[in-house]
Parts: sequence; structure tokens; C-alpha cells
Amino acid sequence: MARTADTRNVEQKRNPVVEIVTIVAAALAIAFVVQLVLVKTYRIPSGSMEPTLDIGQRVLVNRIGMRFGDPSVGDIVVFHPPTGADNAGAPACGAPTEGLGSSRACSTPTSDRSDQTFIKRVVGAGGDRIQIRDGHVIRNGRREADAFTNPCGGGQGCTFDGVITVPEGSFFMMGDNRGQSDDSRFWGPVPKKWVIGTAIATYWPPKRVGLF
Repeated sequence: MARTADTRNVEQKRNPVVEIVTIVAAALAIAFVVQLVLVKTYRIPSGSMEPTLDIGQRVLVNRIGMRFGDPSVGDIVVFHPPTGADNAGAPACGAPTEGLGSSRACSTPTSDRSDQTFIKRVVGAGGDRIQIRDGHVIRNGRREADAFTNPCGGGQGCTFDGVITVPEGSFFMMGDNRGQSDDSRFWGPVPKKWVIGTAIATYWPPKRVGLF
């Protein structure tokens, strides 16, 4: 079918610059929505997850999964810690007799959420009974397999002989670098509502690309 003069005029009036800008704007909008709702990127800021994750390594975090289920023990998650974690040199536990300098790990977080963002491994969930011995997790009376961790080294916080129970709806987090991690041992379990999502893959650097 032959094109009419009006159709030819409309095609001639199309501005390629406007079309490119429109395409770019749409792509950015889609990327924003994907990151906001589905997947978020995260850069590893410290060595607390070594040797699993190195400083500067980048991971993809599944945000939508939190709407359909809880993280499992062993998952690596991104979350907001309680405000007790804000002072790395002297983290505060919601129970003053627990945490750093005590015989028991922290069982009760401070009530408010910190604006900081941490990445750690889930080592206990609601109802689990937790002990820490030389950096190893004793969960419900059995030592968890942890060949992926760095040794604790016998420093402060490596051993808490007392047993704590993780509150329902919360998760006990620890870094894989057990002697160099500021985690739930010192400032307590993390409520589910403060968990951002589960790390599903690492995409940078290229030699470390892979799924968890």
C-alpha cells in the first residue's frame, strides 16, 4: 500500500535526537524500577566477609524474595543493623550484661534501626539456641560446618560460652572473617523488617563472577 503524503510528512518530522533521549529515559526508568523493587547492587566495604567476599567486590541482592519468605541459615544477606552497631569500637547490646566483655553473645538488639548497611551471613534464625566457641557457631547443640570462614584467632568476642535464644522473626548474623567482623555477637539479632535482601550473585571483579 502506497504511503499517503500525510504519513510521509509525519515520518519526516520525527526528530532522531528526541527518539534517542526517549529511549534512554525509558531504559533508565526501567533500571531504576528493577533496582528499587527487584535487584540492588552492593559494594563490599570491609574485610568482614573474607575469604568469601573481598573488599571492593560487588554483589547482586534479591530484594523481592523478602516478600515471599525468610532468609535461611547460611544465606548471605544485606540489612540495616540496630543502632547499637553504630559505634564500631564499642557496640551496644540491648541487654547491658551481654555482648562485648560478657560470657554471652548479645541476644537483644537496641530498639532502633541504624542507617548503616551491612552484609553478613545468617547463622541462626528465630528459636535457635546459639553459642560461640573460638568463632565457631554452636546452633541447637551442634557445631555448624564453616570451612568457608577465616579462623577467629582467639581474640575478644571469639568465645561466648553462655547460650542465647534468637527471638522469633529475627536473624543472628556473623561475618565469615570471624576475628574481624562487627556482627550480632556484639549488637544482637536483626529483625526481619530490617533485612533488605539476599545476595544471589557476585558480578565484579570478572574473575569472581558467580552465583551463591
